[in-house]
Amino acid sequence: MTPHSRSSRIQALVARQAALRDAQVGVVDVCTAAVATLPVDGAGLSAMFADTASHPLCSTDEISARLEELQLTLGEGPCVDAFAHGSAILTPDLLTSELQDCWPVFADAALEAGARAVFSLPLQIGAISPGVLDLYADVPVQLGPDALADAQAFADTATLLLLDARIPRIDQSGDTGPVGSCDDLGAYRAEIDQATGVLTVQLGVGIEEAFIRLRAHAFAHGHRLADVASDIVSHRLRFSPGMEPKRTEEGR
Repeated sequence: MTPHSRSSRIQALVARQAALRDAQVGVVDVCTAAVATLPVDGAGLSAMFADTASHPLCSTDEISARLEELQLTLGEGPCVDAFAHGSAILTPDLLTSELQDCWPVFADAALEAGARAVFSLPLQIGAISPGVLDLYADVPVQLGPDALADAQAFADTATLLLLDARIPRIDQSGDTGPVGSCDDLGAYRAEIDQATGVLTVQLGVGIEEAFIRLRAHAFAHGHRLADVASDIVSHRLRFSPGMEPKRTEEGR
């Protein structure tokens, strides 16, 4: 299966969950669809930040909610490590002695909560990671190559949703419309990452602060993040320290 076809299939599964709720597609639908598709019992997603408080966004059950709270409160666990290192942390059995040594408090607390396996995948766009998707099972389990690829596709879809990409709803026939920019995740990521880099220079701030400013401007003006990023990269929008961003004629 090609990455494109896998991405389209996963996005369709997520859109169907939203259709069941009769709502716009959201990260909660990513978690619900992941549980229905993968050999796991629950899923949770947290927004993660390097210099400000992280917080849970959604979970599918009490155990996954507890796992999110435990990791963010304790500051240890696969979610924390996945965010810090920018790579998936796969723990098929929390009773493994190495994991007990690595996360001495979290491992015992997670087992007590009812989790036996935990898989954490960072949500990434270039150098930016807005959060982590956590999956858990109540028995030891391995994610095979296909399941792991699907899990990554769910994480990519959650990334798009957190960055305000538009994943379509399903119509009454059960079909989805064209996904548009979501089809090309690489290009979508690259432009936002490039725009964030431009803002680090224009504002004289770090990558995280630049990304916060980018999102804040998009939210305040009711624009999609990708559209604002395109304006910045094309020099149609310029930010300056201590001043409101200004539109220019450059790049038109």
